[in-house]
Amino acid sequence: MPQLELSSYPSQLFWLCVCFFSLYFIMAQLILPKIADIIEQRQRKIDDYIDKAADMQKKAEKSLAKYQDALAKATAEADKSLQHTQDELNELIAQKQAELDAALKAKITESEAEIRLSKEQALKEVSRISENIALDIVNKLGLKDITAADIKTAIKKTGEH
Repeated sequence: MPQLELSSYPSQLFWLCVCFFSLYFIMAQLILPKIADIIEQRQRKIDDYIDKAADMQKKAEKSLAKYQDALAKATAEADKSLQHTQDELNELIAQKQAELDAALKAKITESEAEIRLSKEQALKEVSRISENIALDIVNKLGLKDITAADIKTAIKKTGEH
């Protein structure tokens, strides 16, 4: 085995050092700075994304607050409008109820007047019919000297007592 020969050790050590330091120099001067730069760029992008996300979250919270304020205002206005409409309807109902009560009272008064008038007419008619019946009875009994005027006077006198 040639690796184990002592005479080849110095040349192997030399080439080992040359290769090691060459690769070390290439890595240190060319490859590692590029990798570090890429990692730094990625970190900057991630930081930018985090900052943008934080800004977006703040904007979203502001929008949510505005939405909640607008919703609260709209709800308050709707409640106010509903209360106003309900008050108007209650006033209208009260007004219509008062009109209906007045119309019913007028109708009742009118009906009572008509009933009173009909009663008076019926009583007059009863009085006239009773006078005619009394006159017929008196005539059938043969009392010719009693007249219709006498019967009216007698009925009026009995009505006064």
